[in-house]
Amino acid sequence: MYNISLKGLKSSCQQEQRWTSESWTNQNSCPPVVPRLDLGSLVDSDEDNFSYIPLSTADPQNSSSTLGWITPCQTTYTQHHLNELDQNIIPDNLPAPTDKYKLKYQPYKTEIKEGYKQYSQRNTENTKSNITHLQSPRNKIDKKCVQHEEANTADVTTLDRKALLQQGYADNSCDTQQRARKLYAEIVAAEKKKQIVAEQVMIDHLSRAVISDPEQNLAIEQKESDNILPDSKISPLRFRKRTLHETKIRTNSTLTENVLSHKLQFDGRIISRNGHDACRELIGFFFAHDQSLTIYEYRQFGKNRTIVLPFIKKKIYSHQCGRRKGKQYRLGDFYVGATLTFLSSDHLSLPESIKENTLLKLRITNIDQLALDSLITTSMEQKDDIISQETNDRLVFKAIQDLLKEKLHKRGVRILTGLGKYFQQLDKEGNGLLDKADFKQALKVFHLEVSEKDFESAWLIMNDNGNGKVDYGEFKRNIIGEMNEYRKSFVRKAFMKLDFNKTGSVPIINIRKCYCAKKHSQVISGHSTEEEIKSWFLETLKVACSKSDEVSYGEFEDYYEGLSIGIVDDEDFVNILRTPWGI
Repeated sequence: MYNISLKGLKSSCQQEQRWTSESWTNQNSCPPVVPRLDLGSLVDSDEDNFSYIPLSTADPQNSSSTLGWITPCQTTYTQHHLNELDQNIIPDNLPAPTDKYKLKYQPYKTEIKEGYKQYSQRNTENTKSNITHLQSPRNKIDKKCVQHEEANTADVTTLDRKALLQQGYADNSCDTQQRARKLYAEIVAAEKKKQIVAEQVMIDHLSRAVISDPEQNLAIEQKESDNILPDSKISPLRFRKRTLHETKIRTNSTLTENVLSHKLQFDGRIISRNGHDACRELIGFFFAHDQSLTIYEYRQFGKNRTIVLPFIKKKIYSHQCGRRKGKQYRLGDFYVGATLTFLSSDHLSLPESIKENTLLKLRITNIDQLALDSLITTSMEQKDDIISQETNDRLVFKAIQDLLKEKLHKRGVRILTGLGKYFQQLDKEGNGLLDKADFKQALKVFHLEVSEKDFESAWLIMNDNGNGKVDYGEFKRNIIGEMNEYRKSFVRKAFMKLDFNKTGSVPIINIRKCYCAKKHSQVISGHSTEEEIKSWFLETLKVACSKSDEVSYGEFEDYYEGLSIGIVDDEDFVNILRTPWGI
């Protein structure tokens, strides 16, 4: 194929100095450079005769090959390329095309030159900007920590600054394709989970509707009252175990799949500081035909074993607190962020940790919006005056939250974790309830003063039962605010990954093992090591803990609740959790 000039290759090889490892070590302190291969005599006999263009006019002995070793005696990689790019060499002596390709080559000649110019300029700018970034004493995270400084810098302690270093993960989003794959896998898993629960709900209620219907007893009594001699080989009907397929008795109230299909499905969580209860996966259903409500718990053991159990049995329920206390649940009460309340005493099958509290509070975290829109279109619900009252209540809390937000902007982690520990110390009875004086004192201790008028208005709304005591978790959510359910779902994911035994608390040693700081902006820039970032995180997290060797779910949530206050974008906050915890 090719006619290779042996004479040209021989002369080229003779120009290179022959050496051994010993002689080279004596003459030079640098490792050898791979000799350049002279391809000038390689000619393609079958194709057009293009002249050879050398890559560089520099002496090959003095130029550093990309295949050689980089040593201190050679020019550094960055400086070498800066010098080469600064020369801005443009190959004006392009090979002359033959007549065969002249018409095809000519239109692209100018385009090739312009593209090479732009490529050289971009490389020069990028290389210089990278050097400037590496030589700068402050990187991006340092700027984030010092911007928007408060007038009184004494309030921002060293601990606050270490906590704010967690924002260094905000811009370290993972690869787009990798994120898309993770998102797709999460969506598929969630849909599969919902389908499993929905099928179990259908099976349970279609089977029990016929078997447990009171009309069955009436039918049995009617049959026994007739003077029909029973068959000696068949046991009486009342002693037989009946299933849906064996039952031959039809009742007027028998449910059908079509009736149960008109339902609203939603995801929920328990509002609790108990980690085991707060991380329960609950899926609820609101049936439009009778306004009834049921909630199931989805539990997974290992990778393949799952179980779906009723958590709140199917029944018509009413609000147990707030403006709507005593009113029956209806379609308008279901939306993301809504709170459903139940009396713990009405559900004997609930865990003991939940029955310790008078009320069971569930927060709706996700909802089937398509089903909700469809049911709203066909429903004839009337609005009442309670909606306007609830709107006014939210405005009262919103005004207080906006006032305190500036004070919490840089100190959110320290204040929220400190408030959690302070409330626990005041709660001598351990029921989570405190009185008005305790809350006033707490706000004063942490310099979160609120006007007397605003405090009284908020207290009047929260103390709806009139007993003079309020759950301090609810007080903190209303006065300071809380992150949205999208953010909180990732906090729960991170904790559930750490708490693989589902005990509700995580040893500090497990957190140290699972926390990864490789993708922190300061580690990438070289200003800090992985161990330093990890130590600073653990130092700020331990301040929130009542025990020195473990972290509870409530303390873990308080930490990220405080961090969330200073982060506007949801995706930035999600990256802060995704990157170090690998969720």
